[in-house]
Amino acid sequence: MAVSAIIIILAYLIGSIPSGLIVGKTFYGIDIREHGSGNLGGTNTFRTLGVKAGLTVTLADILKGTLAALLPFIIGSDLHPLIAGVVAVVGHMFPIFAGFKGGKAVATSGGVLLAYVWPMFLVILLVFFISLYITKYVSLSSMLAAVAALIYAIVSGDLPLIIVVSILALFVVYRHRANIKRIKDKTEPKVKWI
Repeated sequence: MAVSAIIIILAYLIGSIPSGLIVGKTFYGIDIREHGSGNLGGTNTFRTLGVKAGLTVTLADILKGTLAALLPFIIGSDLHPLIAGVVAVVGHMFPIFAGFKGGKAVATSGGVLLAYVWPMFLVILLVFFISLYITKYVSLSSMLAAVAALIYAIVSGDLPLIIVVSILALFVVYRHRANIKRIKDKTEPKVKWI
C-alpha cells in the first residue's frame, strides 16, 4: 500500500512538470500562458514558439505519461500501470508546479497508452494525422483520436483499458469544450503546415 501511494504521488508530480512553461521560459524567455490560447500544451507551444519548441513539448508530455505508467514496473508494485497513468494525466491538467492550470490531456494520455499498449498508440496517432490533414483542426483531431482509442479499447475487451480510456476520452473532450464552440462558430484556428 505504501509503495502504491508513493507511485501515485510520483505519477502526479511527473504529470505536473509543465513542459511548455519550462521550454518557453528557459529557451525563449516567454511564458506561453500569456500568449495564444494560454494553454501549456503542445498545440499552443507550436503556435507561440514554433515547430521545434512544439515538438519538444509534445514529446516531453508524451513521455510524462509513459514514464508514469511504467513506474509500477520500475519500482516493483502490483499497482495497475493505467492507474498511475491516469494520475499523471490529472497532474498534467492540474499541475502543482504551474498553479493547477495545465494542458488538455492529449499528449500525456497518448504516452500512457504507449506504455500500456503501443499498437493502440500507433492507431490513434494515424487517426490524429489523417484527421489533421483533412480538417486542419488540432482540437477536432485530438477528440477523434480519443474516440478511436475508445473503440480500440472496446474491441480489445480489456476491461481496465476500457474504463481508463473512457476516463481519458472524457478528459480530452471536456478540456476541448471551448474549441468545440469555436469549431461550431467557425472561429477555431487551423494549422497551416499540413
